[in-house]
Amino acid sequence: MKGRTRLGNLPALESVLEELQRIDLDQIVVGGDVLSGPMQGRCLDRLRALPFPVLYLMGDSDREVIAARNGEENRMLPPFVRDILRWSAGELTAEHAEWVATWPKAVRIEMPFLGRVLFCHARPRNDNEIFTTRTDASQLLPIFEVVRTDLVVFGHTHMQFERMIGNTRVVNAGSVGMPFGPFGADWLLLDGEIDLRHTYYDQEEARRRIAYTGFPR
Repeated sequence: MKGRTRLGNLPALESVLEELQRIDLDQIVVGGDVLSGPMQGRCLDRLRALPFPVLYLMGDSDREVIAARNGEENRMLPPFVRDILRWSAGELTAEHAEWVATWPKAVRIEMPFLGRVLFCHARPRNDNEIFTTRTDASQLLPIFEVVRTDLVVFGHTHMQFERMIGNTRVVNAGSVGMPFGPFGADWLLLDGEIDLRHTYYDQEEARRRIAYTGFPR
C-alpha cells in the first residue's frame, strides 16, 4: 500500500488504516509529506504504532519543515506556504524531527507479478518535479529509462493516474490527506495488480477536529 498523509490529516489517515484492517498486508510504503499539517505529530505517532512493516519516504514538504525548524526557511516559497511551514516546524518535536530526517528519497522492492518497483515522492531524480497524464512522454523518457525498473510509484501532485512511459509503468498513488479530486482519501493497493483506491470519511467531523488545532489558514 502506498499513500500520502499530506497536511497531517489524521481523520483521513485513520479512515485508510481502518480499511486496511480488512486486508492481509505485507508492507506499507508512506510516500512522503506527512508534514506539514494540523495533526502531523499524531499522524507520525499513529504510523509508528502500526503492527506491521512500514517504509517511509522523504517528501518535499517534510524536507521544507525540517529545514524551517533548522532555521533554513525557503524564501522562494509564497508567504502563505512559509506561514504553514513555520507553524509546522514549531509544532514538530525533536524526536519526530530526527526520525523524519532519516527517511530516504526512494526505496526499491521486488514484488510478485509486478517485478522491480521503485517508490519515490515525485520523479526519481527530484522530490519536487511535476508531471501529469498530459506531460509529453518524450520529456519523461530520459528520466525513466535510466531507473531500470518495471514500475515506478509516486505521489506529489495529489492526483491518481496510471500511464506507460516507454517500457516503464508509472502510477501516481494520489494523496491520503489532500487529494485534488473528490473528497476522501486516495491510496494505492499493490496485490499483483494496480488497484487505485478511494476511501470516504466524515468531512464535517474532520473539519471540527482540525479547527481545534490552531493550524494557520
